[in-house]
Amino acid sequence: MGNIEATRLKVRDIFGTLAWQNTKQGRLKGGRAVFSRLTGAIVRMVLVMVLVATPSVLLVDATADAKQMVALVALFIGLLTFVEYNATYPSLVEFRDAPPFNRVRFLMLLATVVSLSMIARGKSMPSTLTDFTDAVGTLIGISMDFPYSPVRLATLMVANDATAQQIADVRTAAGMAYLISLISLSVYVVILKAGRWPSRGRAFNVWVNLPTFDPTAGADVVTRLTRDARINIALGFLLPFLIPAVVKIGSTGFEPLTLTSPQTLIWTMTAWAFLPASLFMRGIAMSRIADMITETRAANMLGADGKQYASA
Repeated sequence: MGNIEATRLKVRDIFGTLAWQNTKQGRLKGGRAVFSRLTGAIVRMVLVMVLVATPSVLLVDATADAKQMVALVALFIGLLTFVEYNATYPSLVEFRDAPPFNRVRFLMLLATVVSLSMIARGKSMPSTLTDFTDAVGTLIGISMDFPYSPVRLATLMVANDATAQQIADVRTAAGMAYLISLISLSVYVVILKAGRWPSRGRAFNVWVNLPTFDPTAGADVVTRLTRDARINIALGFLLPFLIPAVVKIGSTGFEPLTLTSPQTLIWTMTAWAFLPASLFMRGIAMSRIADMITETRAANMLGADGKQYASA
């Protein structure tokens, strides 16, 4: 009996030690995950704040009041980004755990803001870099300035009494912004077609990556994702043409939109090029997710005999 009791106590000690080690390892992994998420949220907050403040930093004629307002907006957007990326489950930011979707969009936005800021900076402090950026934007703007083109329609957003130089500035900014959006969209499509998005090595959580999409509401998930994808792609294609028309019609009877201020021109042209490209990318991503769900369902319906049964 003594040997049996000693063996029982030894086994209990062994299992107790293993349980303690597993608990310790779980706590370490959880702590590392929390620290990693916190660090990533801080880095993203800083990057977003730098993005918002870039025009005020590069432009030499920005007033002190404008810089203070930009700093306040940058702080607000940075805090919002930090809260979204530090939370366990986001509420607004889509595809948070599906890189490089948001990274491509951020780089596109940053490249557009920096390029347009350099063009505006060259008006007062010209340099080799600003002259080169302005030359590229001018070349693209002139090349795409044909009847009913997005660049031609973008120049219609200015007031009727705008000077030729103001129209040329809008055309240059529109050409550069549109070029960057097309390049970013092409890069994203190449990444997606190469099979690197979403990552095959990790599960794709629809709830986390699409917080505004409710899988339990309405019709079948695949049907709704496909429908939303088509709507986003259609809007992404049409918005460069619709935004100038809406602005022109909306300004009827009111003071027309003036793009003489460098910061107004930068952010207007950035939004005009970024929003359609972002919707286009979102539509492509949702279509890809719908295809993945369809493939997963087909794989799950493979029977043990190797035959595939059609879904009801």
